[in-house]
Amino acid sequence: MPTALVATGAALVALVLGVGAGRLWQRRTRDRAAVTAEQMLREARRDAQRVLEGAEREARATAEAFREREEAALDHRRLELESLEERSLQREATLEQRAANLAQRETNLIEREREVVDARRVAEELREDARASLEKLAGVDARAAKAELLQRVEDEARRDAMVLMRDLEMRAREEADRRARRILTSTVQRLASEVVAETTVSTVHLPSDEMKGRIIGRDGRNIRAFEGITGVNIIVDDTPEAVGISAFDPVRREVARIALERLIADGRIHPASIEDAYEKALAEVEQSVRDAGEWAILEVGISRMHPELVNLLGRLKYRLSYGQNVLHHLIESAKVAGMLAAEIGVDPVEARRAAFLHDIGKAVSHELGGSHALVGAEIARRFGETPAIVHGIEAHHNEVEPRTLTAVIVQAADAVSASRPGARREAVESYVRRLEQLEAIARSFPGVERVYAMQAGREVRVVVDPGAVDDLAAHDLARRIAKRFQEELQYPGQIEVTVIRELRATDFAR
Repeated sequence: MPTALVATGAALVALVLGVGAGRLWQRRTRDRAAVTAEQMLREARRDAQRVLEGAEREARATAEAFREREEAALDHRRLELESLEERSLQREATLEQRAANLAQRETNLIEREREVVDARRVAEELREDARASLEKLAGVDARAAKAELLQRVEDEARRDAMVLMRDLEMRAREEADRRARRILTSTVQRLASEVVAETTVSTVHLPSDEMKGRIIGRDGRNIRAFEGITGVNIIVDDTPEAVGISAFDPVRREVARIALERLIADGRIHPASIEDAYEKALAEVEQSVRDAGEWAILEVGISRMHPELVNLLGRLKYRLSYGQNVLHHLIESAKVAGMLAAEIGVDPVEARRAAFLHDIGKAVSHELGGSHALVGAEIARRFGETPAIVHGIEAHHNEVEPRTLTAVIVQAADAVSASRPGARREAVESYVRRLEQLEAIARSFPGVERVYAMQAGREVRVVVDPGAVDDLAAHDLARRIAKRFQEELQYPGQIEVTVIRELRATDFAR
């Protein structure tokens, strides 16, 4: 028991000692922490003091630098202001000098003006004195003399103006007449070159230009003999290896052409050989005329016609009307009239015969004169054609009012054959307008420089800028231009579009 107590007491003593030791350690630890915190606080204060002192130094340095820059800027501005002030003073001095000069000039001008006014007054007084002296010497008032002088000048001016007006009117009338004659002459020449050159002139080709001299002969003997026998004119000009035969009668011109070709082939040209060649050519043409008339009758399907009418029809083989062969026109008209008559229930034989003979007067109208319709009707009546046929011929151009269906059918057939595309020559205005449309359409495409419509509009050549259009684009451009022609124009046949792209490089050696 005492042992247990001792142990218990010892344990209590140890416990008390341990609690005291822990408290002592805690106190010491707290004291050390306080000392450490106080040291750290002092160090932080010292560091803050150092940072604050550095910031103050930097702020003072910055402020000093800013103050120095401001002072330098102020000095610069002060210098500029002083310079501006100096220049302003100089300008003021200059302006004052100019003002003084202007004042001096104004004073001088005022003085000169006074002098001029005084001089004018003196001159006016002298003029008045001189006029008064002259009036006294002449015995005439100045105003009356002035009025009389003006009246005379006015009369002379009016007379001169009337003479000038009369001269101007005469010159204007003469110029108008001269211009009108020139315009009419130019129009007639253009019409002649468009129609007469193709219908009254035949071209004969020569083996060489030496043959022209043989055709002319010594002193023109051969050509005079040929023209006298054949009744034509031979045109010998600068055209190489060719001469022209001009005559209004197409049959006579054809006879002369054949005769001249025979003479050229034979090589012997003299008056006797010319007469022989002419006789043979005349027989050949007469046979050709009969053959052409008989062929036309067979083509139309008509029988029992007077031989003289057959010959007249054959002569139309060499006659053109607005570029259309008259014999072919009659054949077409007869066929059209037969079809129209069959459609409306009229005798097709009568309509076909009347249409076939409706231009028979053109075979002799250049010899007899007058309307070819009336001349043809008289010929048909003379050679035994029926009154219905004669009326159809004379009424096809309304010289006589049509009274039968046959006459109306002949008019319609004539119009159809003459107006079909390509039958007759286009008018010059429509021809030129079509060419202008071709060129305008092609020129509207980008990259096109020049456009040329050639061969009466059957070919269009387009020159393009090589820098704007390459080879592939040139093919596409030709296709697009041709497509525009198809969409916007109406034309017979076809139009060839050629795009030309030519690149040229040029330089100079210096």
